[in-house]
Amino acid sequence: MSAEGRPDVSVIIVSWNVRELLGQCLDSLLALCDGGDVAPDGLLSLGQRTVDVWVVDNASRDGTLTMLAERFPWVQAIDAERNLGFTRGNNLALRRCSGRYVLLLNPDTVVTCSPGGPDAISLLIDLADSAPDIAVVGPRLVYGDGSPQSSRRRFPSLMMALMESTPLERLFPRNRWARRYRMQDAPDDVTQDVDWVTGACMLVQREALDEVGVFDEGYFMYSEELDLCRRLRAAGWRIVYEPRATVVHYEGQSSGQVLARRQLLFDSSKVRYFEQHEGPTKARLLRTSLLAGYAAEIIIEGFKWLLGHKRALRRERMRAYRALLCSGLDPHQAREVTP
Repeated sequence: MSAEGRPDVSVIIVSWNVRELLGQCLDSLLALCDGGDVAPDGLLSLGQRTVDVWVVDNASRDGTLTMLAERFPWVQAIDAERNLGFTRGNNLALRRCSGRYVLLLNPDTVVTCSPGGPDAISLLIDLADSAPDIAVVGPRLVYGDGSPQSSRRRFPSLMMALMESTPLERLFPRNRWARRYRMQDAPDDVTQDVDWVTGACMLVQREALDEVGVFDEGYFMYSEELDLCRRLRAAGWRIVYEPRATVVHYEGQSSGQVLARRQLLFDSSKVRYFEQHEGPTKARLLRTSLLAGYAAEIIIEGFKWLLGHKRALRRERMRAYRALLCSGLDPHQAREVTP
């Protein structure tokens, strides 16, 4: 327990219909903490540090809450009763937990420990403890097969935003804007200051959150950690990438269940970020470009349908792109169409 009589770190996981992956994630946390011993008050011991774990269930239909009660009774489970999204789900737990650090963790992750060496969480905390101006520390992320996953970023330029997750980026995946944005021009095996880290796993100092505030709930999901890190950097805090800490991230297991909605949330969040941090002119240009891209995709899919190529697939894609086009990338509408 920290000197203030509170946990050293509160782990927060927001989950939606990924019961088995969540169980695997919690098992990995339990294995790190002194062989799985749990104190009567539900705290885990990570060396000399204490950990409490919070899971916010966003109205899953797969028995997540029952699984938590049966297998992980030491978890502080919060039934959100409806899908609050990533931001409001995390904020719900952030307002209740008391750790001096908060570890925001996706349910489709596994926290690792090197043989005979320190675990990933301890490495993140050690680095954060080493300098009082560090607000966020992010680990090295890898896919399930062990291959590297990009997790450190520079703030996005307008050109990167115009290309990201569009056919243009698929045509030119190694363009200079993408390489700079994903820091492919800098070594990834060195501890370093960055603009922001992805939200699959990030350790955040509570004092920093108290200063700049929690997640902006205008974002349902996507770009919320970018916005938070931007606000922290503007307030003089540091964001640091720590490659010695490794976390496996299976990526997109919740959001991948609703692909059209995912694209709407992703793009509307990009537009909101540019409205807030880059100004209305750039935001309008970005919105117009993305909407024009949807219109072009409808034409392409329609042409393939006329040629008789996988007509059921083309019809479904045209329906999805029409919905995206009609949304106008309004973030409020994006939130309403999410289950």
